[in-house]
Amino acid sequence: MPINKEKLILSAYEKAKGHRNRVKERFLKEGPEKFTDEDLLELLLILNIPFKDTRKLARELLNHYKTLDNVLDAPLEELSKFKGLKEKSALPLKVVKEVAKRYLKEKALKTEYLRSPEDVYNYLRYEMQNLPRETLKVIFLDIKSKVLSIETLFEGTITESAVYPREIFNKAFEKKASLLILVHNHPSGDLTPSKEDIKLTKNLILAGHLLQCKVIDHLIIGKNGYFSMAENGLIETLEKEILNVLR
Repeated sequence: MPINKEKLILSAYEKAKGHRNRVKERFLKEGPEKFTDEDLLELLLILNIPFKDTRKLARELLNHYKTLDNVLDAPLEELSKFKGLKEKSALPLKVVKEVAKRYLKEKALKTEYLRSPEDVYNYLRYEMQNLPRETLKVIFLDIKSKVLSIETLFEGTITESAVYPREIFNKAFEKKASLLILVHNHPSGDLTPSKEDIKLTKNLILAGHLLQCKVIDHLIIGKNGYFSMAENGLIETLEKEILNVLR
């Protein structure tokens, strides 16, 4: 009996369509919490690729890049080299990353207060953990820890000589901020604060003490987590050292 190619194609199409519908229905019924990274990536690809095995493609991407955030961070031209993933098909992955970044930033600006260094990390991790160069952001807060503004103030190697306290505190006065949180990334992934990181923090704590604008934390963000100087007692130690000198 001759093989009917049209029937085979139609059968494959119906099978793929049924699978796609089941993935969408499962997402609506069970919620995103039940989805693995592979499930979520498959669903993202389904929304923009009409007739491909997106489960296989999602698995290939995760096998290559190891984590979902690495997939979203990959350059568009690099993603486009995967079989079945042209530039137009990969575009939603970049859109999702940008939407997530803006969502978290807007959420931070609307929050009444920041409860912990983990909150700060969650707000800025997607924006900062994969930056190729060191970048210093400053979160300006009022006396009740309400976020007033989040500003990128320096890019490049973050050292005492590269960061000008005057610029930070001019911005603090402009925003009428009482508290500051410093956040910068380590592209190497090593979360250990360098001698320069500690020296810079100490200088800014001193300037803040004199100008009545308190530095309450300095976070270092890396690929797989963060280091909080406040959580680890460094801010308190530096404050004590400064007060002993000023007495």
